[in-house]
Amino acid sequence: MRDVEELLERLRRYPDVEAANLYAVDAADRLILDIAADSLATAGSAEVAVIGDGYGALTLGAAVAHDLRGIRVHQDLLTGELALAANARTHGLADRYSAHGLDESLLKGARVVLLRLPRVLGGLAEIADAIARYADPEVVVIAGGRDKYLTKSMNEVLSESFSLVRASRGRQKSRALVVSGPKKLGEPPFPVREWIAELGIDVVAHGAAFSGARLDIGTRFLVQHLRAMKPDARDAIDLGCGTGILAVALAKARPRIAVVGTDQSAAAVASATATVAANGLGDQVTVVRDDAMSSAPDNSADLVLCNPPFHVGAAVHTGSAIKMFTATGRVLRPGGELWTVYNTHLNYRGVVQRIVGRTEVMGRNRKFTVTRSVRGLHDPLPR
Repeated sequence: MRDVEELLERLRRYPDVEAANLYAVDAADRLILDIAADSLATAGSAEVAVIGDGYGALTLGAAVAHDLRGIRVHQDLLTGELALAANARTHGLADRYSAHGLDESLLKGARVVLLRLPRVLGGLAEIADAIARYADPEVVVIAGGRDKYLTKSMNEVLSESFSLVRASRGRQKSRALVVSGPKKLGEPPFPVREWIAELGIDVVAHGAAFSGARLDIGTRFLVQHLRAMKPDARDAIDLGCGTGILAVALAKARPRIAVVGTDQSAAAVASATATVAANGLGDQVTVVRDDAMSSAPDNSADLVLCNPPFHVGAAVHTGSAIKMFTATGRVLRPGGELWTVYNTHLNYRGVVQRIVGRTEVMGRNRKFTVTRSVRGLHDPLPR
């Protein structure tokens, strides 16, 4: 048997942002594996499912510690999915697992589920419902996370789908919940659908989608500038599209523009795809799951819209935003525009001007700033 701790120490985050204060494995991963050890030791082939694995610690740790095969895995974020695949190849474990959506194929017959608790309660509710609905009636769920992100509301959400939820002892500022006893359920709680009257848009959202079916305040501010955005744009990209509100609003305001919504979250892509369909814009708007427009060709867009994050997982870090800005500088045609909305205190203007091109403030309120950046006609592509 391989040394599990040696394996965990060698895992990488790539292609996600890597930095000295960002880790591929943490104490919560180790705690989940330890608490689940007895259950994993008796699990048969294809009886283990893993949900929300960051970069492969749970999947590969379980595979090595208990010589498991047929592990079924769902990761919402594409960067996590790609990192797990890279780590599995590096350590000769690519044949131990398969990737799935959050559906019956992931959970049918599962007797043990390892879960990193998501910070969005809606995401947890959808996951819990899916496990209770599709897994073996004797399933045991070991769900863990860092103490600072755990709330009593998580217990309550899990109790809506399971009869027994108990907390483990804490260790290294981490804790796990051991969950069992699936309840009989009614209709699935997600996706939800809401009418946004001020935009005239139906929004559809899965549980893990940012802001749910609501219009978040940053998007509300950016959408006010739609008609000022590059008037002659033929094609546009909504980078980090979430539920697709910006992509749909732009398409409705500019019927001749082709729009691509792109996001690395599976829940966001499913939500945006449904939002586009709900508004009858399938011929004008395409939604793809992608990491920072990696599949978009150079010089292929006239306009990019972006509401960048400032967290990478649990850490406050601008790496993801810089990655998105660098991709935008590559994808924009000369003279193309990037419109960005961000929390004013982040002061991204200098960064985006250096990476994309000349940048000016187009709007500012008490919390947010909207900027327009224009890629110069002779600027080299950022790499």
